Amino acid sequence: MFWDGPGIELLRGFEATDAGGRVLLPVSAQHLLAFLALHDDGVQRVAVAERLWPDSTQCRAAANLRAALYHARHEGSAIPIETTGRWLRLSPAVRVDLRDARRSARQVVAGLSQLPASCDDLVDDLAAELLPGWEEEWLSLERERWDQLRLYALESLARQLCAAERYLAALQTALAAIAIDPVRETAHRIVVEVHLAEGNIASALHSYQRYRSFLQRELNVAPSPKMTGLVRNLLRM
Repeated sequence: MFWDGPGIELLRGFEATDAGGRVLLPVSAQHLLAFLALHDDGVQRVAVAERLWPDSTQCRAAANLRAALYHARHEGSAIPIETTGRWLRLSPAVRVDLRDARRSARQVVAGLSQLPASCDDLVDDLAAELLPGWEEEWLSLERERWDQLRLYALESLARQLCAAERYLAALQTALAAIAIDPVRETAHRIVVEVHLAEGNIASALHSYQRYRSFLQRELNVAPSPKMTGLVRNLLRM
């Protein structure tokens, strides 16, 4: 969707944009804008400083925050930051791609009233990692939240596509979920279910056996009875 206002992209990597294109910012300002973009309701200044500079003294962290605010407001003036007392918040006028992706994910999990003609863009957004390459501690929980939401959304979408007999799209969507968490059984189970729905018995059995071998090799565990039940009759052949 076209957007010519201020924006922050967190999926696939950080980028700040305005009507004139990409906004170049120092790392400290990028971290500040990303942190605020993850907290819609705003954050107290003290909390921002402590989270972004956990190894600094309180005075040093506060100074770092002032410097980051200066750079964000002067070099990224098109990305407005609101200050209310001791609180900082990214202006609601700034579009954040993660917010849009979360909204889409929740709609998918709730059940789409009508599947789009193509789900490619939706799957691409749900498959996108949050700020890849960033190793900041404050990102850990946010990444986990996004990963769990997008996994549920991808799996739900794959089931809906399978029910609509759009088998290729269902497989591609389930495989996108597997790429995020190869150990998680649910998406592997959907792959087997799609193959069975198509009548591809050999492919279903191969997918099951490959997952079983993977679990045995990596964790020394077996698939759940629910997973094995899908192919129990095939294993007896």
